[in-house]
Parts: sequence; structure tokens; C-alpha cells
Amino acid sequence: MTDTPVDPTSTAAWARLTALAADFTPDLRRWFDEDPDRVSRLSFGAGELHVDLSKALLDDEVLAALLTLADEVGVVGRRDAMLAGEHINVTEDRAVLHTALRLPADAALEVDGQDVVGDVHEVLGRVYEFADQVRSGAWTGVTGERIRTVVNIGIGGSDLGPVMAYEALAAYRQDGLECRFISNIDPTDAATTLAGLDPATTLFIVASKTFGTLETLTNARLCRAWLLEGLGSSDATEAVAKHFVAVSTALDKVADFGIDPANAFGFWDWVGGRYSVDSAIGTALVVAIGPERFAELLEGFHTMDEHFRTTEPARNVPLLMGLLNVWYTNFLGAESHAVLPYAQLLHRFPAYLQQLTMESNGKGVRWDGSPVTTETGEIYWGEPGTNGQHAFYQLIHQGTRLIPADFIAFAEPSYPLVDTHDGQSQDVHELFLANFLAQTAALAFGKTADEVRAEGTAEAVVPARVFTGNRPTTSIIAPRLTPAVLGQLVALYEHLTFTQGVVWGIDSFDQWGVELGKQLAQQVGPAISGDAEALAGQDASTQALIAYYREHRTR
Repeated sequence: MTDTPVDPTSTAAWARLTALAADFTPDLRRWFDEDPDRVSRLSFGAGELHVDLSKALLDDEVLAALLTLADEVGVVGRRDAMLAGEHINVTEDRAVLHTALRLPADAALEVDGQDVVGDVHEVLGRVYEFADQVRSGAWTGVTGERIRTVVNIGIGGSDLGPVMAYEALAAYRQDGLECRFISNIDPTDAATTLAGLDPATTLFIVASKTFGTLETLTNARLCRAWLLEGLGSSDATEAVAKHFVAVSTALDKVADFGIDPANAFGFWDWVGGRYSVDSAIGTALVVAIGPERFAELLEGFHTMDEHFRTTEPARNVPLLMGLLNVWYTNFLGAESHAVLPYAQLLHRFPAYLQQLTMESNGKGVRWDGSPVTTETGEIYWGEPGTNGQHAFYQLIHQGTRLIPADFIAFAEPSYPLVDTHDGQSQDVHELFLANFLAQTAALAFGKTADEVRAEGTAEAVVPARVFTGNRPTTSIIAPRLTPAVLGQLVALYEHLTFTQGVVWGIDSFDQWGVELGKQLAQQVGPAISGDAEALAGQDASTQALIAYYREHRTR
């Protein structure tokens, strides 16, 4: 599919939004006072998620223009093309079918002559069978002991998704079975992750589609050496076969490493790494929470997929949130976007979204190869509340930059606790939610100079204690952080990222920007090791830095 994207700046809606932005003076206090229906009109349901956009910098005129923009650039048509398996990843000539990973077994989807649903569920069945063996103790190491620790070796999407979901679903893990994750090529990562583990009860999952990713294969070799040294007299071939499995389709390379190809779980070129946690890349997660719970995660993904596919644009939550981000980025000058989960278990969610959003939409050319005509992408970042309140919220509240923020919370805690003090008891989760609610209200409505003065504040200090308000937030709340809700939350961000990419006319599914540095690293490596010819081919700065390294390297 190589059609020319619509230039959004050429549309009537873009001109309308530009004019609206020129005269836009947000006043959330007044909007709330004058419009008693604002909250109900701008609150939406998507699966189990309740999404409140009422504190966004958004009025009816802006919303109407954004919806017209989505129509004029063809968001719905592009969505349908993606779901049908058309090759919308044009630079790699591939379909984009992460949504097929969570289709039910009785669904029908054939792409390029292949039964996609059948393929997906065949691999799922094998992953589920493997996970059940490990969880039950039927799968043993070379000494006959059951597996107690699973170590996932991957990087990028082969790490960020599994570790995020593993942390998020801690309440659903099987007791006595731990997962750890190695990603960084810094040998410290492998050393500290393996510390304290028993090789006899440790199983490794090597996650690399091509089985050629430098970082992953380097770490896999380190772990194989650690295993064989720790097992001592055990047969090396049998030990690797018993203690290593792979997530890869390169069966020849898997076998060369020593892994039985029967213990390799594949996925397809239409699954991008950052969209792969619900594929075999999630094998460690399946082991941790079990096939039944993983199936619930997939159902959650599918629920949001169906919302995105079937809901009219005016009530389509991922589409609306994507359009809202376009408004902030292209018309109000926002450069970054904070994600602030009021759930400690989602502490890796902002990092996960960094890859999802910035690797997808950090592009300077459109899908036909022409230069973009707008700013693209946002810098995603964040930390869990309430930790962030004592760190960077100052900037969001009173700084000079516009930083839209998504606040995420759950009605029921994963671990309910009550604080008893001086004869009084307090539900700590209610205190936690009070902060979630208070922060969005403070950002929206601020505090005027007169309100500060009414508190008896000295006049000289009044300016420092004024909050301007009109700082935009989106509130997302769900009943509880379950596997299904996590799937809905991840798919929500997948689809809003897609929506933005369509508006900007970019291919959100390639990632050529990650390649150059890795290629150059292969050339720099010999220079670091002392190859004079390789060193001479480096720039002056790199040569000087290598000289510093060699001078200070002690061994």
C-alpha cells in the first residue's frame, strides 16, 4: 500500500484549527462553571476504562475541527486497512497485524494467502503447554530439579513489554516461581540479574526474532557460560537443551546455539517488537501468571481493538486521545507528554510507552518518502504518583512549558492496606486516590492571587504561590488492575499512537532510526580493541574518547 498520504496542513480542518489556536484562551474554571454537562459530554467508556477528557484544553469548536481533520486525512480508512492486513508498513512492505495476536480462535483473517488466526493460536497453544509444564514442575533442569527462576533475555520490545506486564500483574504471579529480565549489553545487567540464582533451577528464554540481535545474543552467551560453569560436570549439550528455550523463527541459529528447535516459539514479520508483548515474546509472562490469565490479557487487548474498530469517531477513545495530542503538539506547542500512573505496579508503564510512541512516531519523512509538513512525535515520560509529586510536578504546575499529562488510577487496590494511627484507621488507597483527584483539579483550576491572599499570605510571597491552572490532563480510571484491564490500557495507547501517525502521514511501524548507531558500533568495536586501521577511520572526537578509554582501562 504505497498511496500518497494526505498533507494535513492542506486540509480545511487544519486551517480551521490554526485559526482557533490563534485566538485560543483556555479557561477551564469558566468552562466548568458555564457548562454543567461538560464532564458527562467529555467522559467516555472503552471496555472497563473510564476516560475523562473534561480537563483537556478542548472546547466544542476544537473538537469538531479535530474530528473533521481525522476524516479529511482518512484515519478510519487507514485503520480498516491495517485491520484487514494490507501492507501499511510500506518501507518494509509488511502488514501490521498486532491486533491479530488477540483475535479469538473462531475469528477469520487470511493475509497474503495465510490463515493468520490459525497460525497465532497454534503458537499460543505451544506456549501455553510449555508454561504449564514449567508451572507444574513437569519441566525440570538437567539435574531433575524443578525450575524456580525464569530469566528472559531480550531488548527493546522483547524486554520492555514483558517486564512491564510482569511488574503490573504481580498480584497474579505463581508463588515460588520468579522471573528476571536481562536486556542491557552492559555486563553488569547480566551479572546482577544472575546473582544468587541456582543454575540447576534456572531457565532462560532467549527472545530474538532473527536470533541475531547483538545485545540479546551476547547476553545469551554470557548466561550459557554461567550455566555451564555452575552445573560443573553436567553434559553441556543436555544442559543447554534443558535450560534454554527461544522465541525466534530462525530455527537454524537456535539449533546452532544448542537450543532444541522444538522449544522455539515463533512470531511473524507483521508483529513489530514494540507491539509484541501479546505474542510469544510474552512467554515469560505466560509462565508467571499462567495461560488462563494471559488469555484474559489478550481478551482485554481485543476489547479495545473492537472499540477502536466499531465506535463512531466522536466517542472513539483512542481516536479522540490521538487527535487531542495532535492539537497539543501541532497547535499549542507542547513537546512532551507525561504519563502518571497512580499505581505502583505500573512503574514501568511510562518506559514501555516511550518505545511504543517515540519509536513509532519519531519520524521526519512520510510513508511515501516525502518530508513531513508538521512537527511529529512527543517526548513521553513519567513516574508513578505520588513519587512524582515530590519530584517534577513543580514544573507541570508552575513551569513555563505546556505538558499534557495522563493520570491513571484504579478503584480497587491490588494490595489493600489500612493505616492505624492514634486510634484512627484510614484506607491508604483512599488517601492515594485523593492525591490522584487533587492533582488533576489543581492543574486544571489553579489558585488565584486573591485566593492566596485570603489565606493570609504575605503580599511579597503571593506571586510565588499562584497557580495559573489550565494545565491539561486526561483521567483514566478502571475498577482494578487485572490482566484484561492492562490489555485494554496498552491497546488504547497503541491505537492513539496509530491515529497520530495517520494524521502526520508517517509509517508508525518501521524503526530505521535505531539502525545507524548499531551499524557504527560494529565499526567502532575493532578500533576500541586496538585495530589501528579501524581507529584511523573514526572522527577526531571518537578517536580521543577511545584514547581516554584505553589509557584508563586497568585490565
